[in-house]
Amino acid sequence: MSKLFGRVFPPAIREVRFLLSQTGPASSGTRDFILANYPVIKQSNQDLPVLIREAEGTPARAFARFERGVEKHVELENLSSTQVASKVAELLGIEKK
Repeated sequence: MSKLFGRVFPPAIREVRFLLSQTGPASSGTRDFILANYPVIKQSNQDLPVLIREAEGTPARAFARFERGVEKHVELENLSSTQVASKVAELLGIEKK
């Protein structure tokens, strides 16, 4: 999945934000996704803010802010790293090619 996230994202995306629990088992897939993909995302999208917010007991979610203040989110609780990658790709509007 790193190849999917290793490309420049659409210019309409203004910010990507991940919320998760730093120790909760329901957030483990999201943590694994971030560890595997964050460096690749930032390398390809250096000016895009990618925020990671960790708080005990927080349900795993990803938010994307687009042009004109439009914000969308997906729930990532209890998903594997692969499932998280699919949900985030869907949220960001990037597809496998």
